[in-house]
Parts: sequence; C-alpha cells; structure tokens
Amino acid sequence: MEFYSPACPATAGAAGPFGAFGRRGLPLRPTRRAALLAGLGLILAPPARAAGALRLVLATATPGGGFPAFGETFAGAIAAADPALTVERRATGGSSENVGLLRAGRVDLGLVQGEYAYPALAEGGGLTVLAPMYPTPGLFVVPAGSAIRSVADLRGRRVVLGTHKSGLTVMGRSALGASGLDPERDISPILLDRAADGPILVREGRADALWGGGLDWPGFRALASDPGGARFFGPSEAGIARLAQPGAATRRLTVPAGSFAGQAEPIETVGSWSFVLARPGLDEETAYRVVSALARTDLTTARPRNLVGLVTADRVNPGTARVLREAGVTLR
Repeated sequence: MEFYSPACPATAGAAGPFGAFGRRGLPLRPTRRAALLAGLGLILAPPARAAGALRLVLATATPGGGFPAFGETFAGAIAAADPALTVERRATGGSSENVGLLRAGRVDLGLVQGEYAYPALAEGGGLTVLAPMYPTPGLFVVPAGSAIRSVADLRGRRVVLGTHKSGLTVMGRSALGASGLDPERDISPILLDRAADGPILVREGRADALWGGGLDWPGFRALASDPGGARFFGPSEAGIARLAQPGAATRRLTVPAGSFAGQAEPIETVGSWSFVLARPGLDEETAYRVVSALARTDLTTARPRNLVGLVTADRVNPGTARVLREAGVTLR
C-alpha cells in the first residue's frame, strides 16, 4: 500500500489523515471556526441529549502526538456538520488506557491503534468500531548527520519508542524484534509521559533515534524541519516480511519519496490502521448520527466505507453498519 504525499501531484485537492490536502499535499489544519468548536472539548461533561443536542466524550492521548491532532480535527469537523453534536476531547495515556476507559463506560469514544484495537475487539465485551481513522506507517527517525542508517545500527543506542500506553510503542517493539533486535536488551529503550518530549530528547542528544508513525505525525514534522534535517527508515526487509503476514494487524506500506524534506527515495515499512472505537452499549441511533455527520466531512480516510477489508461485520457498531447499508456497502 502506498501513501500519497507532497511528492505526488495527484494529491492536490485530495484528502489526508486529518482532512483535505492543501497546495503542497499536506493536511490542512482545522479552520478557525472548526478549531473554536473543537475547543469545547476542553470542558468535560457526561453524555447528554436534550432537544436534539448530543454530547459525547472522546479519549485521545498525550499532547504532542497524532491522536490529539486527529481528535481536534474530528471534533471540529463533526461540529461543523452537525452543530448540535458536541465531541469533547479527553487527554489520556493513549490506546491501552482508552480501551480500559471504554470498557468501564467512562468515555463514549476512544482512539485506538490497530495493535490494541484488534485484540480488544477479539476479546468481546461489547466494544465496537465506530469508524476508521487513518493508516499509520511506522518509521524510525534520526538527525540527518547521524551515522545510524538502519535498524541494525540501533544496537546499543538510546531509542525513544513512545509513550507508556501507546499502540505506536507496541509497533516499535515489534519492528525491532522482527528486525533481529531485542527491544529491551539490544537498545536502551526510552518511554515517555508526553509524546511531545521525543523530538526534544533527540535534539538535545539524550536519545539517538525516535520511533513514530504517520506522514503528518508531529514528532516527524518537528525533526524534519530542523536546520540539519532528518533521516527516516523502516524495519529490515526480513522484519517487514515477518510483520506483514496475512491476517496480521500490520501491513507492508510504502512511504513515497518526498514525503519528508530531503527524502529522495521511497521507504518500505509496515503500519496499521487506527480506529475510533465505541464503548459497550453506545446505542445505534447515537452512532448513526455521529457517523452520518462524519460522512459529510472532508475526513476522507475516516469514512466508514474504508472499513471494508479492515474489520469484519460483527466488529462494527450497528449504527455504522446502518450507514454502510444505506450507501450500498457490505462488510463480510
């Protein structure tokens, strides 16, 4: 699977992980109006409906990562499509914590990476998929002047793997293990309380490499924009083959040349889709209203039809399934 990027002219006017692509193919930031609407998510309140008003709580992740950025855009886009529908964002530790919050009914929706989503759905208990989010190609990044050029060169190095409860961290450990490195013994793993601290550690020389995911991931943007530039690479070819087995949550992905400043060649790697999961008991009418609003936004990768081939019909919320049926889309 290949990801569109600024290097691909066909992306002009297309849509990316967090919204429509702009002139250079980069996802546009929320409009001022959408951002102001999304800002309502700073005030937490339990779900409530009155005279058409509907309020839901969405669990995201720590500041500085891709989930909070998506959550902001998601909430703003939904509010623009359905002004009486408010999605309030709650900062959390990430995918693992979000699964627990959903199971406990403490949030209505949660952003969960595939490495956590698929096992959680398989365990049962009433969790369902409300919508897809976006595919996340996993990559290591180092300063352009670093001698590190591959996973093998990470042996003995200090590597930021992510936050304690993030699905990206799980993927990073898997990428190292599949490439022949023990993520606990062959490197010095660094886990974070805040995703935004990763680029800082690399800049200050307290870490040699950073693992992350997504073409528009804030940590990647931060290091790629540094004066000296950055270098990106994925798992070894053997590691990719091991991780991209049929039926696995991770798949082979190609990051096109030019996706990052100074990236002259495409990068082979692996990645997974992230999902918006719904808590047990979220009723069909509520889910239907949210997904119907989502279908009217420019969040192209988050539209429900993208669930085809990613999850089976029994994992999808009935409200989402209803939207799909009305659009003539069938999940197996």
